[in-house]
Amino acid sequence: MTTRAAIREAVDAASAYLTEHPGEARYRDGHARARVIEGLVVEVVGPTGELLRTDMPRGIGGTASSPSPGWYMRAATAACVASLITIRAAATSIELPAGGFEVTVDSESDDRGILGLDEATPAGPLSMRIAVAAGAPGLERAAIDELVHWAVDHCPVTDAIGRAVQLEVVIT
Repeated sequence: MTTRAAIREAVDAASAYLTEHPGEARYRDGHARARVIEGLVVEVVGPTGELLRTDMPRGIGGTASSPSPGWYMRAATAACVASLITIRAAATSIELPAGGFEVTVDSESDDRGILGLDEATPAGPLSMRIAVAAGAPGLERAAIDELVHWAVDHCPVTDAIGRAVQLEVVIT
């Protein structure tokens, strides 16, 4: 079975199951637990041993030894959109060549927000840009546009960034 066929089969099975059992579609996602290791180096561990490290730029006291949390957010956005382009292509029987597209995500920020220098300035990005370079010979531009927009519209990361998500803070 090809990778595309395996993806299509998995999506079809998941869609059918959740259509029949809508009560099982909603769940609490696996946690990410963070601890400061040294300085501003933070280690984040997931429920089954996933691991990543972050650090802050030198300009605000970090050592820049690892990507910043903001970079991981952009990376998560890029990876999610790329995955969903592939999922949608497989689900709709569109042949995408390996390496047939590249997703680049950047954002614009104002450091006065993160440092609390101006309460009117948000701490997070002011804007985000998702650029998709598609090199899929034989695929019409309209089909590429549909794949990309579908992916962005259905990506949980872009959804969370673009919509106000209820935030609960619990201190124990």
